[in-house]
Amino acid sequence: MPDSVDNEASAAASNEGQPELRRRRDRRREEGDPWTGTMPIITPNDSDAPASTPAPLQSRSWAEAAAAADASAGAVTDSTSADASPAEPRRAIPTAAAPASGAVSPASARAGRAAAANAPISDFISSPGSFVREQKPRPVGGFRGMLYKLTGGAWNLGPSAKQREEDELARRISRQLQGSYNTAVLSLKGGIGKTSTTVGVGLTLAEFRGDPPCAIDANPDSGDLVERALGEGIYQKATPRTITDLLKNVDNVDSLTALARYMHHAGRLHLIAGEQDPEVSDSLTAEEYLRIRELISGYYSIALTDCGTGVTHNAMSGILQSADNLIIAAGYAVSGAKRARSTLQWLASHGYEELARNAIVVITDKDEVSSRVDKDAIEEHLSGICRQLIAVPHDRGVADGDLVTLDVLRPDTRRAYKEIAAAIVDGYV
Repeated sequence: MPDSVDNEASAAASNEGQPELRRRRDRRREEGDPWTGTMPIITPNDSDAPASTPAPLQSRSWAEAAAAADASAGAVTDSTSADASPAEPRRAIPTAAAPASGAVSPASARAGRAAAANAPISDFISSPGSFVREQKPRPVGGFRGMLYKLTGGAWNLGPSAKQREEDELARRISRQLQGSYNTAVLSLKGGIGKTSTTVGVGLTLAEFRGDPPCAIDANPDSGDLVERALGEGIYQKATPRTITDLLKNVDNVDSLTALARYMHHAGRLHLIAGEQDPEVSDSLTAEEYLRIRELISGYYSIALTDCGTGVTHNAMSGILQSADNLIIAAGYAVSGAKRARSTLQWLASHGYEELARNAIVVITDKDEVSSRVDKDAIEEHLSGICRQLIAVPHDRGVADGDLVTLDVLRPDTRRAYKEIAAAIVDGYV
């Protein structure tokens, strides 16, 4: 477009007497914009300019910021572990480019929402423990425990192998259960540790589990389950509620509070006493037991049923029908092992083969004969026909036939009851 006349006249007037300014203006017009006379924009040579770190891009969403942080952390991790093994390339999360004006376009907003939905969870959210140094378990007892106490925890050698085994037993016993389960304790001969095993295992379950177990005395021969758990003196002073009383009012029991009126408590072990009247003690039928079992299943996750001697009394079919696993009590002798084998064979031949295969055989040394008995021979006699064989050593706290409390039992006896309790829960899960 040609210059206007007015502009030319004005420029000619101003040029007179100002040769230096005129030369500068002409040079700007030649090199720059003829209209404005602005200086040209000079782009420096990249090779001459010093290298600089690019400024971080501002993220438009939390997902993009998290993805960028993870990618940065992954780059550091990959560089440090490159010599050890080749790292898998990380997938880049596509993000929309930001508009030049700084405003977020609708396409960028949609891309940000999609990235937020598909972005991986950052490590500090998915694995908060990775930022905390794991503490070594504290040793209890022995040289390791003494050293830990003397140094105020500065020297922690960790738990011993024995303590780790005890902790594993406690973990197995305390596992959470979905539903209610029943374990029947039976034997072919009396006086060989059936009831003491029920009490000892019940107290052990109560000690390690968050929910209390229930033990039912279904022995038709005036069972003494509650006396062994409470002590005969305390039981005589208590209200003589029995399984017969509960059956008379079972339809009216609609809460744990109502059920507690018919229960006895040995710590956290809840018990239902057997009938003591010999005229009616053998009257418990399979249908009546199943009614009791159905009621108990609504409030307790584990029930132990102390059966009578033998497997043919009236309630036995109902007990076996509702049992999830069995404990077969036997004496610590070859004859006891033979009786246990006979019991398992009877079960397998009468439709309870699965219960027999998963049964736990417990041999209790009540007469202190374990030193004269070949345990390997007993195990060989029972191998392959039961799931596990556990021996309870001789203990005065069990052999006296009186109150059974965990505090007075020998460590080996308590360990045996823990193994039985863990094996029971193993059969539930």
